[in-house]
Amino acid sequence: MPDGSRVRAATKKKTALKKKGGPAKRRFDKSKLPSRHVTEGPERAPHRSYLYAMGLTEEQIHQPLVGVATCWNEAAPCNISLSRQAQAAKKGVAEAGGTPREFTTITVTDGIAMGHAGMKSSLVSRDVIADSVELTMRGHCYDALVGLAGCDKSLPGMMMAMVRLNVPSIFLYGGTILPGRFEGRDVTVVDVFEGVGMHAAGRMSDASLEKLEMVACPCAGSCGGQFTANTMACVSEAIGLAMPGSAGAPASFESRDAVVEESGRAVMYALEKNIRPRDVVTRESLDNAATVVAATGGSTNAALHLPAIAHEAGIKYTLQDVARIFKRTPYIADLMPGGKYTATDMYRVGGVQVIIKELLDNGLLTGDCLTVTGKTLAQNHRGVKFPKNQDVFYRVKNPISPTGGVVGLKGNLAPDGAIVKVAGMTNLKFQGPARIFDCEEDAFAAVIGDGIKEGDVIVIRYEGPKGGPGMREMLSTTAALYGRGMGENVALITDGRFSGGTRGFCIGHVGPEAAVGGPIGLLKNGDIITIDAKRGKLDVQLSAAELDRRRKKWKPRNHDFQSGALWRYAQTVGPAYAGAVVHPGGKAESHCYADI
Repeated sequence: MPDGSRVRAATKKKTALKKKGGPAKRRFDKSKLPSRHVTEGPERAPHRSYLYAMGLTEEQIHQPLVGVATCWNEAAPCNISLSRQAQAAKKGVAEAGGTPREFTTITVTDGIAMGHAGMKSSLVSRDVIADSVELTMRGHCYDALVGLAGCDKSLPGMMMAMVRLNVPSIFLYGGTILPGRFEGRDVTVVDVFEGVGMHAAGRMSDASLEKLEMVACPCAGSCGGQFTANTMACVSEAIGLAMPGSAGAPASFESRDAVVEESGRAVMYALEKNIRPRDVVTRESLDNAATVVAATGGSTNAALHLPAIAHEAGIKYTLQDVARIFKRTPYIADLMPGGKYTATDMYRVGGVQVIIKELLDNGLLTGDCLTVTGKTLAQNHRGVKFPKNQDVFYRVKNPISPTGGVVGLKGNLAPDGAIVKVAGMTNLKFQGPARIFDCEEDAFAAVIGDGIKEGDVIVIRYEGPKGGPGMREMLSTTAALYGRGMGENVALITDGRFSGGTRGFCIGHVGPEAAVGGPIGLLKNGDIITIDAKRGKLDVQLSAAELDRRRKKWKPRNHDFQSGALWRYAQTVGPAYAGAVVHPGGKAESHCYADI
């Protein structure tokens, strides 16, 4: 679907460039770039022969080589438009004097992996994406990187690779899906997950559920609320790794290709000026990103991904750092799942740039952080104005709520911390008896089978990074609770995590996880759990002596994955509060790829 005004603006710009003879190609000193190792000198004749075989000219071979990485696949609508967009990125790179080299990496799409053992692969895929992009870039000595991603874990995975490699890079979100229409209202895939619970409770017919599933996802693009993909897209702009305004346009809008093409040109500017990801990703810019997550009621998964991105830069940044920001930030964007509006609605009234400008104007962001444009965050947003006659965005002085849509918790049940999304919630306290489940499937069966009572605190454990392994999301279970009409009357805690689409009193990332002997693994049915999101507390009414007695009797459990990628992940993954990372990070480096 074209977005007329932006397409016309892009067309005008192209016409002007043609009249001037096109964009000026930049000049680069190959002796200082990684690609010299594969293109320069007599000893690289065999390497150049491979490049000639693919139709490159002598001029193209001796230009900077720019990786254009996408997570394109046919697994889900999140990724299906990325191949098309890659062509626009390549055009921009070529116009500005670079030689683009397209490659792809994996994705695991959460909507399809959800609710079964496939979800164990999701978080693992984030690190495999980062690893595979790193290896492709290293193996072929590319000088810069344009990375396009669509699904939840592919966004942080691509950003992690950029910071790890530290070559000039531009991140690009593939774009949101448009909302579906069902019974006169906008719907997203989360409505379908909740429909499963409604169907189980006899509140939705077979025919209605079938109709809902057929209309909820009408086109290409990532899930349509302020779920994980759109949250991390906002992060990409707030942290400074993406061009201003690039996160907004839906995947199916033609205007997105013009933005992508411009980003291809921009990476060549970053290469010329040697603007690197670690110049951009700093403690201050991480705080900026966390602030935007809180202000938009974003996904709790950001509390995993921001520490992981920081880790690649050698910055220690944990769940507690994220929670500190969440505590001070007002919630000012009325977005699904806690609010009314979709990411498309957000785009139509100005996108995340409006949120960034409003936070800047009220002293809640550090404005002098460098971005990939070569300008600061404040300079990038100088001309943004707050839109009138809309209720998607609120002013900081009149917020939806005075503290962020996401809250960090601590207590004797979560010494390492936990996290909950409170956007849209009115009751921020809960107390009840524990109902223990040692895997998500058993909890889901209890919810669907009418085995949960109002007032229960559902505990799903052994689903953490090591114990799962893979730290599954629990959207199938939480959505089923809402579908059955119990979303406000029960709570759920887990050492796993939640989809950005989850709503209700659902606490994730409880640490230490059960698999390493954390308190969540010591609970018994009937233990009284107290949650206070206002005070940031998560406790069980047991004495330290009783917890110690149970700990002495606790024994580790074996999971079912004793070989392959999930086994390897379980051997190396760290705790959730530090980002569930799998290697020592930038702080341990003795060299940086960009300087080879």
